[in-house]
Amino acid sequence: MKKVLSVIVLLLVCAVTYAGGYRVSLQGQRGLAMGHTGVAYVNSAEIAFFNPGGLVHLESKLSISVGGFGVFSDVKYQNTQFGTSSQTDSPTGTPLYLYAAYKLSEKSSVALAVYTPYGSTVEYPTDWSGSHLVNSIELSAIFIQPIFSTKLTENVSFGGGPILAIGGVNFNRNLSRSLADTDGNRSNVEIDASGVNGYGFSVGAYAQFSDKWSFGVNYRSRIDIEVEPGDGVATFSNVPNSPLAPITNGDFDFTATLPLPAEWTVGVTYKPTDKWVLNADVNYAEWDIYNSLDLNFLNPDGSVALESINPRNYQNAWTLRLGAEYAVSDKFALRGGAYFDESPVQEGFFSPETPRNDSFGFTGGFSYNVTQKLAIDASFLYLAFREVDASYDAYTESGVEAPFAGTYRSSAFAPGLGLSYKL
Repeated sequence: MKKVLSVIVLLLVCAVTYAGGYRVSLQGQRGLAMGHTGVAYVNSAEIAFFNPGGLVHLESKLSISVGGFGVFSDVKYQNTQFGTSSQTDSPTGTPLYLYAAYKLSEKSSVALAVYTPYGSTVEYPTDWSGSHLVNSIELSAIFIQPIFSTKLTENVSFGGGPILAIGGVNFNRNLSRSLADTDGNRSNVEIDASGVNGYGFSVGAYAQFSDKWSFGVNYRSRIDIEVEPGDGVATFSNVPNSPLAPITNGDFDFTATLPLPAEWTVGVTYKPTDKWVLNADVNYAEWDIYNSLDLNFLNPDGSVALESINPRNYQNAWTLRLGAEYAVSDKFALRGGAYFDESPVQEGFFSPETPRNDSFGFTGGFSYNVTQKLAIDASFLYLAFREVDASYDAYTESGVEAPFAGTYRSSAFAPGLGLSYKL
């Protein structure tokens, strides 16, 4: 019975660290519209996220970018062998961002970046065939980062700053495929946590070789999320009063150390004419840190009531991105792009709360300059996941392996709107 609740760790990893399929590439309207590129392109305060090294090359004394997105996602599951199927009913997610940059001198700038790189909401029908893995999960993360950027030479600059990550989660699932109390109510656990913090940093470098070519590289460090007693509560209900039950009814503290992977992004920008801009970025995420994650549910005296071990076995993954911008006039610019996002999930570790397989993103958008100081930015993302026949084989119940398999079809649509201001 030790592993009856092992999948809880999997869900907490997604919920608390927002990883493994819940990475949200929605950090700015202009960058997203160009295939979520921007490491080597300085055109707004969004560069604070994409590459803090390029921040000092903003021409305006004050630059501000603010906006948000609506995320509409859909996951369909089917198992033809057992004749079961289900579809998520997920409320709209709303990632936000705010970047404010101030030029101290011709050689140095500072900025504050606030953005939501991880977050999602997934809700399956109650007691569906995979309810022992997940019924619902709602998660969010806010990154807050002060930044300093300076020129090393006229065309080469460097920048970076510390990151404070603040997260919260609500998650619900049944304890097993059949465990219930004497009235037939399915045994259940709900986990709720907020104010879970982690710390890291990002650094970047930017080089402008000519009026046509520029290059950028950005590194975002691994962030360890420390879940301590008091950060959240796990509530167990409808657990039968039996020595075979894995835990009793009631509220429990829990602890865990959950890592967010480090990321490298390298990009190049080419301006063939005064009207055209072409971007290409490559992202490499070090997902292989997810070998296994442990979580302890604690008794009131601090002793371990239940230890849950969840094998993850993720692999490193690449994302390839392309984008273009065309200046129709002094007031209007059009953008488009696409990217391929490789899944870090290996065979046998595909779980329905993270229906993450390889995906293709298609993006577009525009900017309209209302005045010389104020612009309206808009974008959209359509994310199409490859249909996949997959299973999660690590779930064990009563010492017996109980794989959960099926066919998954997933997609997401995210329109966005923002403002850019410069002074």
